[in-house]
Amino acid sequence: MDTRVKDVGAVETDFLFDLVADLNPPLSIGGPLGHRTMFGVAAGSFEGPKIRGEVLPGGGDWAVFRPDGNMHLDVRLTLRTDDGELVSMSYGGRWIIPSELRTAVKDPAVNRAIDPAQYYWRTSVLFETGSERYSWLNDIVAVGSGYLVEGGVAYRVSEVL
Repeated sequence: MDTRVKDVGAVETDFLFDLVADLNPPLSIGGPLGHRTMFGVAAGSFEGPKIRGEVLPGGGDWAVFRPDGNMHLDVRLTLRTDDGELVSMSYGGRWIIPSELRTAVKDPAVNRAIDPAQYYWRTSVLFETGSERYSWLNDIVAVGSGYLVEGGVAYRVSEVL
């Protein structure tokens, strides 16, 4: 081991909020790197111990379905807190779907019943806001675990300490 390596401790997290986003019908774009699909946000909500509010329409995920069947996420959302402040939330990530689940994941009649523990859906989240009250969000990194819900997607988001 290189003698310059230091033990910085384990990475820890603290629950920030749960988020649910209702989605519009997807727009199939295509492309040379995989099949790009835009999942636009129609509405949504988020709630945690320090922040809560609504997900505004107009954001979305410009996802790329790779040739191997997995998804690369590229998401931009605008959040409005319950006290009227605006927060930009952006995240990238991966949704790795085992081959035996790919047909079921595409079927809206059954995909919400799939246990999220059966796939890997993780994101790295950054925030930006001009709000003084929520300026602490500008200085953190968060992580999320995603899953399908009726009409859209949901995430459990945690601050990396």
